Amino acid sequence: MRRRSSGSAAEDEGDPPPSNADADIASVIVEGAGGSSKFDESTANKENKETRNLQTTSAARRPDTKINQTPHELDRRKSTDKRHSTARSRRPSSGTNWKPSQLRDGDVDKDRSTETPVLIVSSKEDMASEKMPESRQNARRSRLRSPWSISFLTLITTALALLSLASIIHSFSSRQLDAKGCRMSYMRPSFAKLSDFDTEHTRFASKYSVYLYREGMVDEDTKVKGVPVLFIPGNAGSYKQVRPIAAEGATYFHDFLRHDQAAINAGARNLDFFTVDFNEDITAFHGQTLLDQAEYLNEAIAYILSLYHDPRRSERDPDLPDPTSVIILGHSMGGIVARTMLVMPNYQSNSINTIITMSAPHARPPVSFDAEIVRTYKKINDYWRQAYSQKWANNNPLWHVTLISIAGGGLDSVVPSDYSSLESLVPDTHGFTVFTTSVPNVWTGMDHQAILWCDQFRKVVVRSLYDVIDVNRPAQTKPRADRMRVFKKWYLTGMENIAEKTLSQKEPTTLLTLEDNSNSILAQGERLTVRKFGQSRKPRAYLLPIPPQGTPGGKRFTLLTDQKLDNPGDSGKLEVLFCSVFPLHPGQSATLFSMNMDLSGDSSGSTRLACKNAASDVIMLPASTRTNKRPFYLDQEAEVIPFSYLQYDLEDILDHQFVAIVDKVVDPTPGWVIAEFSDNVQSHRVRSLGLRRLLTLGLKIKLPASRPMVAEVKIPSLHSSLLAYKLEMGNQICGEDAELFTPLLRQYISEPYESKYFVNVKQADINLHGVSPYMPPALKQKTTQEGLSLQFWTDPTCNSSVKISLKVDVPGSLGKLYMRYRTVFAAFPLLIVALVLRKQFRVYDETGFFMSFSESLDLCLRQSLPLVLLALTCLSVSFAQTSSAPPQPASSGFWGWGRNATETQVDYTRNDLLVGSPDPFFWFMVPLIGLVCVGVCVMINYATLTLTHVLCIVYSFVSVKPAWLRNDDKRRAASPAFAPSTPRRRILTTAMLLFLVSTVIPYQFAYLVACLVQIATCTRALRFAREARSNTNFNFHNYAHSILILMLWILPINLPILVVWVHNLAVHWLTPFSSHHNVLSIMPFILLVETLTSGKMVPRVTSRLRHFTSVFFFGIAIYAAVYGVTYAYMLHYLVNFVAAWLVAIHSSTSSWTLNGLSTIFEPEGNESTRKRGKTP
Repeated sequence: MRRRSSGSAAEDEGDPPPSNADADIASVIVEGAGGSSKFDESTANKENKETRNLQTTSAARRPDTKINQTPHELDRRKSTDKRHSTARSRRPSSGTNWKPSQLRDGDVDKDRSTETPVLIVSSKEDMASEKMPESRQNARRSRLRSPWSISFLTLITTALALLSLASIIHSFSSRQLDAKGCRMSYMRPSFAKLSDFDTEHTRFASKYSVYLYREGMVDEDTKVKGVPVLFIPGNAGSYKQVRPIAAEGATYFHDFLRHDQAAINAGARNLDFFTVDFNEDITAFHGQTLLDQAEYLNEAIAYILSLYHDPRRSERDPDLPDPTSVIILGHSMGGIVARTMLVMPNYQSNSINTIITMSAPHARPPVSFDAEIVRTYKKINDYWRQAYSQKWANNNPLWHVTLISIAGGGLDSVVPSDYSSLESLVPDTHGFTVFTTSVPNVWTGMDHQAILWCDQFRKVVVRSLYDVIDVNRPAQTKPRADRMRVFKKWYLTGMENIAEKTLSQKEPTTLLTLEDNSNSILAQGERLTVRKFGQSRKPRAYLLPIPPQGTPGGKRFTLLTDQKLDNPGDSGKLEVLFCSVFPLHPGQSATLFSMNMDLSGDSSGSTRLACKNAASDVIMLPASTRTNKRPFYLDQEAEVIPFSYLQYDLEDILDHQFVAIVDKVVDPTPGWVIAEFSDNVQSHRVRSLGLRRLLTLGLKIKLPASRPMVAEVKIPSLHSSLLAYKLEMGNQICGEDAELFTPLLRQYISEPYESKYFVNVKQADINLHGVSPYMPPALKQKTTQEGLSLQFWTDPTCNSSVKISLKVDVPGSLGKLYMRYRTVFAAFPLLIVALVLRKQFRVYDETGFFMSFSESLDLCLRQSLPLVLLALTCLSVSFAQTSSAPPQPASSGFWGWGRNATETQVDYTRNDLLVGSPDPFFWFMVPLIGLVCVGVCVMINYATLTLTHVLCIVYSFVSVKPAWLRNDDKRRAASPAFAPSTPRRRILTTAMLLFLVSTVIPYQFAYLVACLVQIATCTRALRFAREARSNTNFNFHNYAHSILILMLWILPINLPILVVWVHNLAVHWLTPFSSHHNVLSIMPFILLVETLTSGKMVPRVTSRLRHFTSVFFFGIAIYAAVYGVTYAYMLHYLVNFVAAWLVAIHSSTSSWTLNGLSTIFEPEGNESTRKRGKTP
């Protein structure tokens, strides 16, 4: 190590020390700031002018004191460095004009003074005053300049932020939780790899593979014989995840369907489940991987379909047409890959017509860290929207495609279930979104993985698939309208507006014969209540006359029973028929009706009714009795038989005269049924109260004593998924007769189809997946918001009123923010960090003091941050009001060529900005997120400080130096932070890294290396700042630390791509990412980090160009807040640009000559010889 000529950094670098007058006045200037850490802007400006005047004076004197210093001056510098740290820390510092190595070696560049630099920077060096008063103010000043210092305001803000964050996480994990009700599934899996699907068919054969699933002991033959179904796993998913559904498919066909001749004739065959091994590829973070998978799957489908043409591989009936399409099951990101397949160039037309996705984020990407995945999503979604906006079917390439999206609900903590919505993509003629809590006989939420193995749910999926297939057609499925009908029957409750009733499409199948003098016809409007079956010891029919039309508001028929309703020919307890009088001559009935039910006994006179059976329209409801706690039952519990419910509007049954409820039991048997006609006016209520009123007063409802069995309350203002509610229901008091059932509650919203059931309800946690942040608007604009509906089934025979109260659950609502806003932490903290850095640079350029991160944050909390958050809050409210306004008809003027004037243009990106909420009620989200992000930034700051201090201690132990060297270090108090490596080595290192980025490694890897190097730089800077206490070293440490904090906040945006790259290396897939080898995306970061390794402090910019630094950081702050969540990947490029600007400032004080450049590439031996020739 070469010895330096003196203890001064300035002297080492060939620059003069300041004069005494400069140092004294400068110290007064800094002390004039008030001895505290707060810099008043106006004071700083005045001081800056004074400082510039002093610099001018100093510059005039400078030639006399360039290098020659007396020993007396050197001794004085040494004594100054030995003073108490409080006095030392008061000295202002500014950027040193670092020069190339030939200047340090004594070669003075004569022409330097005549050059005009690109940036005008301060030429002042470290200043020391000989005598500084030790005062309480100065001690306080020193404490506040410590990077660990924290002001009372910052402490309070951080405490509030951490309390808010802890409340959100605690609420998410312990409040308003859905019950877990999945039963375990079992299987005996075996997989046959399709090894012939090789590089001859696809370029991805070495990375991916396809398997055929077979269930052990059920169907172990590897020949294809049925209908092809392809399972696509999700992000980091396994091909083995198909096991539960495929096993159920094989078992159900083997045990039931193959023996059902009617089903076989209708086109039912075994399902051949194919599954894809993507080597657990990570698709959620990387758009190119998603496109690769889609390309591979289109080739896989072509190969799978070819198997059915090959007699050696197929056992299908040769009379059946060869399959031309494959049914797709997609889990998570696999559902997005399925939709991507249809937009790929290698898609085989009509090879996909049925897609069922589970927990798939259709509406928007889960994270926006990769530009490619954001573009891919936009391309896919635009294609689907454009296809379904076509007026004619011939112009719609997706006309035959049905898409069902199934979401797990609140238990899914991987993908927000809001993102599963198809409202903005597919009309309800071609698909819908449904939650598992709505699916009949499932009635439970599911987490991200459970949706694949949940026993009751997989049964529904498999039965719906067997219902839509038809091997007699080349497409292997029924026509689109029939498929949609099947899916609605299996996945929807049956009470939705789009649910289809089959009664009107049927022909009468049953002839019901009754005796004329029967007294079982109830009076008009009378309710039927049967408390026990078989009391008359013979079959009995109860007739409810259907009332005439004309009631204001309309009427509807409802029936509820704890028994299963019989289909024609069944021999159960109860059958419900809709009948018309049918005057038949004796003997004709047997030829016209498949069923003849004669209840006339021996009576001579009889009435004949032609009837339709209503069992196909039955709606299953979870049983609600005193013993029930949940709508489902678990593995160890006894099976619970659900209630059967019928509901018809009067218009649907006007063709009939009677509803016949037939009790077919001949012995007294437990069981009950309630049936009635009720006015919609009595059973339906709309409560139009605002959220603010609900928040303050709550909502109280009273169901009167004489009420219909079913009551419905609609609250249009309750539509946000960010709020949760508590519902309490009073006791249902019954008189002499025991209650037939306890209150049952269904909460539901219509778009998407989400229903939740609460049995035996006294208290209920109400939360929903309605209007959510960042979600695109629906394809069809709604004129009114339907909001939340509450449907109550109460025992009407209990002649008592029931009180219901609903109020907002504020602690429970906090947890709902977690899933919707967790991606905010990738972007919003950069607002805080950028404002802090902006303040640091402004103060540094004005005073020469680069304050610590925590001190700058304290100033921002007092000045800029509240103003920025206030402006962003106003902007957020403005966005929300614009978003919630009704859409304007498209202009037919200059910009609206060829567009219908009545057509409305939907802006699908209108909820992408800021906090993404279309409801002005949530104006407080910006300040809340800002508060939490301040706390998180403070914690990251102190965590980074802790890390660098620990590494510094380790570094000190590892690099213990001899005593004479340590004493020499103490003498050189103002030495540069550390001796830099040679410029040649740095240039070669940088060039090598950039070459690797352009060829092999993604720039994200180089970014991670840059972050690690910056940590090392901060560690060394801290060590020198602690050992050689000078303002240069303190300034440099604060500067390096703040740059590290900025880089650490960009790191999460880059890490996912790095994980994808490492994963590809692990599976020996070495094809480079075309999108991640842009050298310019990383060069400024590398150059900045390399510059900082030399210990160079950024020079002060005293010209007007200093405002550019301020503007750049402010721009990053605003972009991070407004666009950061939707376009997070852009934040890397913006910070990269600022890094380039800082590199330009660093390089502005270097004067490179040809001679200087040539010395860089001299052999190191020559350089060391030349250095040894320098005498102290």
